[in-house]
Amino acid sequence: MSVSTEHKPIIGFSCGDINGIGIELIIKVLSDSRVLDICTPVVFSNNKAINFYRKLLPEYNIAFSSIRDSSQINNKQVNLYNCWDEDVDITPGVMNEVGGKYAVASLTIAAEALKAGKIDGLVTLPVHKKNIQSSEFNFTGHTPYLKNLFGGSDVAMLMIAENMRIGLLTEHLPVKEVAQFITRESIISKLHVINESLKRDFCINKPKIAVLALNPHAGDEGLIGKEEIEIIKPAIKEAKMKDIFCFGPYSADAFFARGQYEKFDAVLALYHDQGLIPFKSLSLGEGVNYTAGLKSVRTSPDHGTAFDIAGKGMADETSTRQALYSCIDIINNRNEYATQHKNPLKKRSSAVVANAVDEKISE
Repeated sequence: MSVSTEHKPIIGFSCGDINGIGIELIIKVLSDSRVLDICTPVVFSNNKAINFYRKLLPEYNIAFSSIRDSSQINNKQVNLYNCWDEDVDITPGVMNEVGGKYAVASLTIAAEALKAGKIDGLVTLPVHKKNIQSSEFNFTGHTPYLKNLFGGSDVAMLMIAENMRIGLLTEHLPVKEVAQFITRESIISKLHVINESLKRDFCINKPKIAVLALNPHAGDEGLIGKEEIEIIKPAIKEAKMKDIFCFGPYSADAFFARGQYEKFDAVLALYHDQGLIPFKSLSLGEGVNYTAGLKSVRTSPDHGTAFDIAGKGMADETSTRQALYSCIDIINNRNEYATQHKNPLKKRSSAVVANAVDEKISE
């Protein structure tokens, strides 16, 4: 992980479902005092919830500075932003309305802080898509909520690891509905988002993107599906005309089995399991969910609430730690990208002057 010495970013953590493993993961990651050398953490939860899990994890020594306003953030400590005052029953491993209600409270306050620039990046801990639903919050997860909050034209769920990046065309849909959402326009839009993110967020000048097929064997020339011929290939051709360096469609089974993903900077999968099964199998537990296309930086561990092990001290914090590192890296990469692309005409004119001076000297 690269770290900017000029600015230590403020990174927020939404706590996720308070009955899941989210707070446990936060405690494990932030108990390492070296975290304060690379960022200023702000945990959006409340004192009782943190203390409840801290007592279950006595081997992890962590101290919090309790705050109620972003102006109170201390860059030398872990900050606990109290999002609610009421006494809440915490029941690890139980999926109920309480867990969902306060997961949403943490997320919405943290996301508003991100949008307002009070924090520089956000790491979201897992929520359960069922119990977060209400008349006020009817999103299927973090990605659609953040897209709506920030008002972007499109975003992409981009799974990132050291050895691969996989974006999703469709996310949390029933499999029977996937095909109707695969259109030329949606493919081109996602390719554009991923392409721009690879350049801006990952410092890749000329990204190379693979597009997976929908049907087995890429449709076998229309024998077992025509989406590849009628939709996907034309979309790839049009995207290339827009200066997006993309290829495909590739049959998903052979693509991953033969290690072809290693030849590309990113892969566009067409539906959830097509991308997530190989990603989680090959990312070695260090995968991160990144929302590409947002104005601000949001990452998340690549797993769920894990109610079956909640409160038992068994949760592996590797993915959460990597989500923090990735959040910081992307913030630094964006700053570097902005610096390099600031007033390019001025840079060009300066280069022309420098060349003219060199020519004069050589005379």
